[in-house]
Amino acid sequence: MTETAPVPHRNLSIDQQLALRTAATHLAREFDGVFGQETIERFLHTSYDQFAGRSTIPNYLPLIAERFARQRLRALAKVEGHHTDGKPVVLFLCVHNAGRSQMAMGFFQHLAGEGAVAWSGGSEPGNEVNPAAIAAMSERGIDISREFAKPWTEEIVRAADVVVSMGCGDACPVFPGKRYLEWTLDDPAGKTADDVRPIRDDIERRVRGLLDDLGVPAQH
Repeated sequence: MTETAPVPHRNLSIDQQLALRTAATHLAREFDGVFGQETIERFLHTSYDQFAGRSTIPNYLPLIAERFARQRLRALAKVEGHHTDGKPVVLFLCVHNAGRSQMAMGFFQHLAGEGAVAWSGGSEPGNEVNPAAIAAMSERGIDISREFAKPWTEEIVRAADVVVSMGCGDACPVFPGKRYLEWTLDDPAGKTADDVRPIRDDIERRVRGLLDDLGVPAQH
């Protein structure tokens, strides 16, 4: 995905301006000694821009921007060699980052625990995570209700060891040295929780197989 240049946010409410400053302080503390304030603010504000045009809940924008900027900065830290814990990083991609990739990330995080890292993204991110996917995952004791649909960025793809594409086709970014997998799965969009269950179970089976391939023991 192409990163847009940061633009001044002149129309923000006072509360949102305060929330963004607080987010910048949190990130500066977390990445102290790794990235300077300019880099942190650039990532925070470009992350905000990624969601500003389509968010249905503007009050949550600073929080979502902080979470996405944190993920991107962790990815950049890995790409630039500032952070090397040896854990495999898997990136799950689909079109809207609302169903398949969110369920795959949920299973991966639940089963891998601290043994590996999972991220997700979409080529055309939706406005929310599919409620039927949330319900189906809840039946397995996995809460993905706090996740949000998001794009991928270059540093996130470059930091991944394995990229799993689920229907994003030619939009899927390709970089040398990555392991790429293509999972053919039905799209949960417009389906009920009953319809989503078989997709969910197929995703769980594939995630367990991937963890086995990576040598990461499943915790459940």
